[in-house]
Amino acid sequence: MKILVINGPNLNMLGVREPDIYGRQDYAALTAFVRGVCEKLGVECECFQSNHEGAIVDAIQAAYGAVDGIVINPAAYTHTSVAILDALKAVAIPAVEVHLSDVSKREAFRHVSYAGMACEATFAGYGFDGYRLAVEYLVQHHG
Repeated sequence: MKILVINGPNLNMLGVREPDIYGRQDYAALTAFVRGVCEKLGVECECFQSNHEGAIVDAIQAAYGAVDGIVINPAAYTHTSVAILDALKAVAIPAVEVHLSDVSKREAFRHVSYAGMACEATFAGYGFDGYRLAVEYLVQHHG
C-alpha cells in the first residue's frame, strides 16, 4: 500500500507558529513521525507540503493511479478551497483528513471543512498522533 501525505500552508512553520496550539516539534519531526508509522505498518509513503493551493491540487491529481490513499491536512485551505475538494473528488482516492488542533473548538470559520466533504474520516485535535490514526484507518479499510 502506498499513501500520499499532504500538508498545507504554514505546516512548514511547525514549532515556530503558535506552539501552544500546534506544538513545539518542527515539520521535520512530523514527517519523521509519519514515516515511522508507515514503516511499522509496512506502508510506503510520500510526504508533500506546500503553501500554494494549486500545488496541492497538482499533487492530488498526480496521485491518481499512483497511490492507494491520501492523508491530508489542508490547513487554512480546509475552510476555503473548493479546488482541493474538487481534486479529491475527481481522483476518488480514499482520503482521510487530519488537523493537529481540534478545529471544532476554535473560531467559527474553522468549523467548515471543504476538503473533509471528500474524506472518509477526520482526526482533529490529536496532534501528530492524528496522522497515525489516519494511516491506520486507510490500512484497515483499504490495505
